[in-house]
This record gives sequence, structure tokens and C-alpha cells, in this order.
Amino acid sequence: MAHSIELLFDDRTEAALRGCWQQLTDAGLPSQARIRAETNRPHVTLVAAEHIDASVDDVLAGFARRLPLPCTVGALLLFGRAPYVLARLIVPTVDLLDLHRDVAAACGPHLPRGAMAHSDPDAWTPHTTLARRLRPEQLSDALTLPGLSADRHGHFAGLRRWDGDARVDLIYG
Repeated sequence: MAHSIELLFDDRTEAALRGCWQQLTDAGLPSQARIRAETNRPHVTLVAAEHIDASVDDVLAGFARRLPLPCTVGALLLFGRAPYVLARLIVPTVDLLDLHRDVAAACGPHLPRGAMAHSDPDAWTPHTTLARRLRPEQLSDALTLPGLSADRHGHFAGLRRWDGDARVDLIYG
């Protein structure tokens, strides 16, 4: 199971994104709200890997001091081929890109098999996932939900390490 380092939103932004999840659910569409795990919450993945060693924790605690960091939740995105992942772009800023690059570099020695290619600083698209497994015939319904694509201004308020094997997270900040 994958491991990751993720940015967490402030309470207001998280609530707004959970509202988007609920809109999709209420429309009978796939949604991240269907994941019932206690640790399921809107986030932005900075680093993904097959394994991230817990020795990274001291390093990550230092990065949490760079928060809060302003963010804008922007346009809707589709990833992959059908079925699609529906996400919201996190508008890249110099501070966000610098934080991502620094976290990725600092995590390197703690990734026994390296990072997944999509989290490399030269390939990374900052986003937060709204739904997975969206079928082509559901696209129109999803993309026309009122308010789903409205820009939202908020902050990143926390950093976490997700251990997908143990299904636990450790939150910094």
C-alpha cells in the first residue's frame, strides 16, 4: 500500500471540500466521501512512495513550521483515462513549489525504493481529489454541479505522513 507526505487544509477549506464531496454523493456520483476511514480527509500529496521510513518524522516536523501557507483551490481537473479521477487544481505559488521541492529532497533518503514519478518536482500537479472511478457518462453531471468549481481561498494548516500499510497518519502542525 502506498505511503505519502501530504498537506492538510485549514478547517474552513476542508469543510468546503467535504461539501464538494457531498454534492457528488448527493448526485449519485463517485466521491471521496464514500471512503469511511477516519483518516480520510481532503489533502494535497507532496510525496508518494511504496514506503516512507518513519525516520523522516524529525525532518517533517521542521517543515510544519512553514505553515500556514495560503492556497487557492482552483479549476476542476480530470486525470487518467476512463474511469477518471476528478480533482481540483491547487494554484501553484512560489512558496508552494518551494515547499514541495524541499520536502521531496528531504524525504529522498527515507524512501527505500524512491518516490513515485508523479510526485517528482518536475512532474507534480498540485491537486486535491474529489472523486475516483468517474465514468465518461457521468462527466457532464459532475462538471455541471453548481459551485463545485468555484475558486476557494484558504490555507494549508498541517502536514501529515500517511502509512498506507498500517492505515495510520501522523500529523505535524
